[in-house]
Amino acid sequence: MQVHYAEGKGEAARAALHAFLNTLPEYPGFLGAELLLSPAQPELTLVASRWAGEVPPVPVPDSVRAWVFQVQASR
Repeated sequence: MQVHYAEGKGEAARAALHAFLNTLPEYPGFLGAELLLSPAQPELTLVASRWAGEVPPVPVPDSVRAWVFQVQASR
């Protein structure tokens, strides 16, 4: 399993990441995702998605940074 994180700052990024979240179920291997906000970092929005196998090439919104992580262990 792999985890894809997409991160943006500001209201425009929050709206773009919400729309991005809604597109993810269209891609093969999608297992689920969350839109995350933190009171400690109110400008930051994060989408964390889980994928069976490799993450397909998902286009992230402009000004959003993204990373893919390989799950090494889980409980």
